[in-house]
Amino acid sequence: MIVDDHPVVHDGVAAQLQRSPDMIVVGYAGTGAEAVTVCAAQHPDIVLLDLRLPDCLAADIVPEVHRVSPGSRVLLFTAFPEHAAVAPTLAAGACGILVKHAGATTIREAIRSVARTGVFRTGTPTASTSAVTAREYDVLRLVAAGHTNLEISSELNLSINTVKTYLRTVMHKLAARNRVQLIANARAQGLL
Repeated sequence: MIVDDHPVVHDGVAAQLQRSPDMIVVGYAGTGAEAVTVCAAQHPDIVLLDLRLPDCLAADIVPEVHRVSPGSRVLLFTAFPEHAAVAPTLAAGACGILVKHAGATTIREAIRSVARTGVFRTGTPTASTSAVTAREYDVLRLVAAGHTNLEISSELNLSINTVKTYLRTVMHKLAARNRVQLIANARAQGLL
């Protein structure tokens, strides 16, 4: 299954996969909500999941995909391997990361690897060049979802003071004075 909000991407990937007799595209989705619905109906072996969807980020969808289709394995598919959202998505249960500029052979090999072993590893992990760390990103993502510091503390199993520290740090890094400005600046920098 291919989850991407750009039709040219899912059409292009599907065209490449048609050339492999061992692969069938069973569905498409352009949003996280559609992805969960299609996964529940089709139970795909592999879900090729874009990092950033119009209604959510991949880290939020991976657990939902596993809930509705426990046998599905998720392979993150992104043009931004250094994005701060990559680490939380892998931590949420994605089996690996595949960059969108990969050739057709690499895409097929990655899908086969995930199907066979449950994992896809590129040669060396890409270091994040994002201004925020993975943990700061976790806090940022929950702030953007409207969670309070107490809710974030509970969700991430952190003390309330640690959440406040992460929030102050990420606000400083993104030059924000309040939560509204933080979310706006994070969106402007492509973090949300």
